[in-house]
Amino acid sequence: MAGELEPTTALSDALVILGAAGIVIPLFARFRITPVIGFLLIGILVGPYGLGALTPEVARLTHVTISEPDSLDIFAEFGIILLLFTIGLELSFKRLWQMRKLVFGLGALELLIIGSSIALLLAMMGQYWTGAMALGLALALSSTAIVLPISGTNSPVGRAALSMLLFEDIAIVPIIFMLGALAPYAQADGMTGLWTTLWQGAAVVAALLVVGRYALPILFAQAARTKSPEVFLAATLLVVIGASLATGVAGLSPIVGALIAGLLIAETDFHGEVEAIIEPFKGLALGIFLITIGMSIDLQVLGANLGTILTAVVLVVTFKAFVTGMLLRLMGARRNTATETGILMASPSETTLIVLTAASSAMLIQPGTTQFWQIVTAIGLTITPLLALVGRAVARRVDSVPDISPDDTLPAGRVIVVGGGRVGRLVADMLTVHGKPYISIESDADLVQQDKRDGYNVYFGNASRRETLQALRVQDAAAIVLTMDAPVLAQRLVARLRKAYPDLLIVSRARDIQHAAELYRAGASHAVPETLESSLQLSEAVLVDIGVAMGPVIASIHEKRDEYRTQIQTEGALEHAPKLRTSTAEG
Repeated sequence: MAGELEPTTALSDALVILGAAGIVIPLFARFRITPVIGFLLIGILVGPYGLGALTPEVARLTHVTISEPDSLDIFAEFGIILLLFTIGLELSFKRLWQMRKLVFGLGALELLIIGSSIALLLAMMGQYWTGAMALGLALALSSTAIVLPISGTNSPVGRAALSMLLFEDIAIVPIIFMLGALAPYAQADGMTGLWTTLWQGAAVVAALLVVGRYALPILFAQAARTKSPEVFLAATLLVVIGASLATGVAGLSPIVGALIAGLLIAETDFHGEVEAIIEPFKGLALGIFLITIGMSIDLQVLGANLGTILTAVVLVVTFKAFVTGMLLRLMGARRNTATETGILMASPSETTLIVLTAASSAMLIQPGTTQFWQIVTAIGLTITPLLALVGRAVARRVDSVPDISPDDTLPAGRVIVVGGGRVGRLVADMLTVHGKPYISIESDADLVQQDKRDGYNVYFGNASRRETLQALRVQDAAAIVLTMDAPVLAQRLVARLRKAYPDLLIVSRARDIQHAAELYRAGASHAVPETLESSLQLSEAVLVDIGVAMGPVIASIHEKRDEYRTQIQTEGALEHAPKLRTSTAEG
């Protein structure tokens, strides 16, 4: 009978996991919330301390709970390996070099100061020094998976967060290396095991770097020639699992090998294909890992120690926010940027859970301590979106973006360009070439200074504020051009401008055709999809180069552009859409 029940149990567990993935990911994506939070909550619900605790009384609940949590451990470990592998894919050596000052300056200071301070405090409270070090570094980490989708990478807050998160992702290698090296030391209480692990691990890592640099391009080139996705996937998994096993045999964590494999593949021409083919497996495996973490959260322990746990959450979040904000201020960031970034980066990370698991496996911290800080981390992850809102509100009060003072000398017939980045500069250049006056507005102080040095007529301010628009005298402007790469903000600003200034010419940058239709519905006079314009430019280049006369090509490009614009407006059901100007007028 037991033999008959095992397949049913396995299928029931698979149903719960796949059902969670099928429900959590679309539902949380709809509300723009990271699935990390959803998987943690699902783990709590279907785990032995959630609905699983009721199965003795309600037998039917066995079909919606995980009957054997330990059976998921191997899949959870594989999820961690794939997560670190994809982090390696994103962290090419070239990208790291471009951001080296912020990454290795700000990022290193943030991790080391917070990690060492927490470790020192825990050691003073009685935690053994190896465990205190592991906990300090774990809690110092912040969530790449949650923070970057909230902040983006183009704003001052996003760039500051990205630099620190990049260093934390890099630091996973030495952190896991150190934990793996300390494991035999902690167990044997001697230096022999430590030094053996260090030299063996260093030798394996060096061998992976050398062999991978020359062997991986050949391996993936051969796999690509087969034109078989299955072969390409098999080659990818071979590299990931092989590298993980190599570091595992040397006494280090398999995670080290996985991350090194990702870094090496990132330097090849096949990293994009590898990332695309591994993404579905990584997402599901990571979801299983997060579910197992959720299942480990004992609700009775949470209830019995609620005050202590909440106190720990508040202390960790407050301390990290304060240190991060102060470091940013010392490095020249504005008060609002430092405040918002500090609060956003204050909670622990999904990577914290990985380090806690590795530290527990290495017996550097006790299971009860691991469980306590896993609960603290899970709560911190869950409140990160709320911290983002709090950080934004506090930043406005601490150092709001100053309004532009009304200026009676603003040129008549001017065009207002919102955004001082690459696209905004190009629009300003073209207006200058044709003798049309303009003013630009940008909320990034560093970008404003750079634009002023380069001779652009740029103001510092926030275009989403009504007072700023009044100071710019938008009602007297010939047009306003929105150039920022922020789809939601652009749509809101278009709607606000159209409501306040019904006759204003509003031209907005759009990410794609669907975004352009949304902008037209919001009231844009013209919305220019980036994907459409790049396609038209490609067509123009190839037609001219194969011998078609320039005049007919330009005419056909304008005709096709107007055709698409009409189609987008029609699809958007735009009864109020302004009449299109002729191609000649626009040209």
